[in-house]
Amino acid sequence: MSGILTAALALLLALLGAPVFALLGALGLWLFHAAGIDGSAVIVEFNRLASLPALIAIPLFTFSGFLLAESRAPKRLLDLASALFGWVPGGLAVVGLACCAVFTAFTGASGVTIIALGGLLYPMLKEQGYPEKFSLGLLTCTGSLGLLFPPSLPIILYGLVAKISIDKLFLAGALPGLILLAALSVYSVLAGLRAGVARIPFSWIALSSAARAAAWEIPLPFLIIGGIYGGLFTATDAAAVMAFYVLVAEVFVLRDLSLGDLPDIAVRSMALVGAILLVLGTALGLTNYLIDAEAPDKLFAWMHLVVSSKTAFLALLNVILLAVNMVEIFSAIIIVVPIIVPIAAQYGIDPVHLGVIFLLNLEIGYMTPPLGLNLFLSNRRFEEPLPKLYAASFPFWLIHVAMLIAVTYAPELSLRLLK
Repeated sequence: MSGILTAALALLLALLGAPVFALLGALGLWLFHAAGIDGSAVIVEFNRLASLPALIAIPLFTFSGFLLAESRAPKRLLDLASALFGWVPGGLAVVGLACCAVFTAFTGASGVTIIALGGLLYPMLKEQGYPEKFSLGLLTCTGSLGLLFPPSLPIILYGLVAKISIDKLFLAGALPGLILLAALSVYSVLAGLRAGVARIPFSWIALSSAARAAAWEIPLPFLIIGGIYGGLFTATDAAAVMAFYVLVAEVFVLRDLSLGDLPDIAVRSMALVGAILLVLGTALGLTNYLIDAEAPDKLFAWMHLVVSSKTAFLALLNVILLAVNMVEIFSAIIIVVPIIVPIAAQYGIDPVHLGVIFLLNLEIGYMTPPLGLNLFLSNRRFEEPLPKLYAASFPFWLIHVAMLIAVTYAPELSLRLLK
């Protein structure tokens, strides 16, 4: 009875706006106290967290992403992509998909992509004659498209929490991410053809000018992704390389930012990192209690009575993950992952494959009504009512769900590059 009351109180406080880390920390401390275990078991997790070598990747990638977002890099990359693909039917929409994927992967934040690129792309799509509904759906749903590509922050978090190689997760997400990007591109081309959208004439002069302007940004994806996939450096090394490269390029070479801008950018980026680490530390303390209480084993025993087959378990898992990821994304990774990884292992599911399933669910959760974060961000950015955004996002949501089903039941899509 006391457990139910505690859960109800935590839910009420969450609805009233209490900080997530405070709720998780208090709940963990109370549960350990009720079990007669010293509350320092929660605090110990912060020390363990600080000792993880891969942890440094989070602040470095986040700082790099903020630098890119504050510079004129989004405009330069968009101009380059338009010069390259604008002549293709539906070319501008494909450009939007590619730019959003790259930008989300490097900034680690769906919101930054919608705010930074949405303001540039939306008027361009409308001016070229794309239907308003299509344009809104494209920008709402593709804000999270880069979560499967390195150096995505959710991939790093998943690897840290699940204790799986981050490099392997980067490899596993690449093929499903590219297939999803290709499927969305085909849909966008067809939408452009149906709408009779005018193409941007190809111009070598425009391409040359855009390439010169983006000369310092062009090598970045090849340097970071190629370095990781080529085995030249780890994800942590890549974070340091990216932070140094972006800082030199945007401040000292291109001079989009001044040295005076850096303290403000550092403070805002580290405020986000601090929030993530607080949630991560307190949530790990809570999950320690759940593991000590054998919650995964008890849950598996119950689930095995209800769901005996691997196929049915995967279907149920996707439904649960969609609901959880729609509500609170980072907490979902930190709390849910330690519970589902051992359960999935007993059903014979590879932990890396499970990671791709989880991340794709996370991507879809961003755009799933009624609580998907991208929907609220688009509502604020484009000043359109939520029901209209629900309808606009639905075709893109369906394509994502189809990809989720394919990845769920065809593990070779995730594991092929690991062989």
